Amino acid sequence: MAIRGIRGAIQVDNNTSEEIISDSKHLLEKMIEKNNINKEEVASIVFTVTTDLTADFPAIAARKLGFSHTPLICMTEIPVPNSLKMVVRILIHYNTDTSQKDMIHVYLKDAVNLRPDLNCK
Repeated sequence: MAIRGIRGAIQVDNNTSEEIISDSKHLLEKMIEKNNINKEEVASIVFTVTTDLTADFPAIAARKLGFSHTPLICMTEIPVPNSLKMVVRILIHYNTDTSQKDMIHVYLKDAVNLRPDLNCK
């Protein structure tokens, strides 16, 4: 069994605790659904936010979905000029026999423009 990376991103409309957690939860649910993820096989989850999202930790969404023993961490993205604002990104490290090319990456709202080259559905 190998560890694979599954990416996702969503653009949040407002810098509020409620929206950061709600949108992060929605994105994480879609990533789990699209990849048929067994929570017990998740090694860790990395959450990043753009510098304009400061109201709360997106990792709270994972705790609300039952990832109580999974290592989680939140970080800030590099503030690249002219990059998309108000974005939460998620990277799931997942133990699976599925090949990396078959991982389904999920980009929602205007974040779909971040990686049009990936296998996003």
